[in-house]
Amino acid sequence: MPTEALEPTPEPTSATPAGLPVGRLQGRSLFADLVRQSLAVAAAEAWPQLVLCDADFTDWPLGDRAVVQALDAWAKRGRLLQLLARDFGPLRQQHPRFVQWRTRWSHRVEARSVPQAGSEACPGLIWSSHWTLERLDPERAVVLATRDAQQRQMQALRLAQWWAQAQPSFAPTTLGL
Repeated sequence: MPTEALEPTPEPTSATPAGLPVGRLQGRSLFADLVRQSLAVAAAEAWPQLVLCDADFTDWPLGDRAVVQALDAWAKRGRLLQLLARDFGPLRQQHPRFVQWRTRWSHRVEARSVPQAGSEACPGLIWSSHWTLERLDPERAVVLATRDAQQRQMQALRLAQWWAQAQPSFAPTTLGL
């Protein structure tokens, strides 16, 4: 993930994108709802880039029909999705609809893994140049949503460091004989 690809853009002058919340929030179902809502907003507002980061994406609603439809709408506009995980195995098993989407849109998706990293290297995180959501405490389901440019820049720098240490992973197709 090139650092320049994650440089924050100037703070939007409008209100929070499509009503996405900001602040410290808590709840497992709230996290899943925010993932769904943020991807729908990304499609509606044509966010140019998204980064999704998690240890294994097991508790993300990536297999939901609404999520895949939002990602379809978002990707049609020539966007870039970067995925970073320690292990994509659980995602492949739990979210076959998303795996099919990833195959269909492979030209819009870059995926890397950092299997040697600790849990701090892959927090639950959605990064965009407009808004971010980070899981501060996965066990208690505490998240921080922000539009703050400085916070987004710090997250972008962390992501760039992890991306540089990561290796290509989660191929769109599986070759075999």
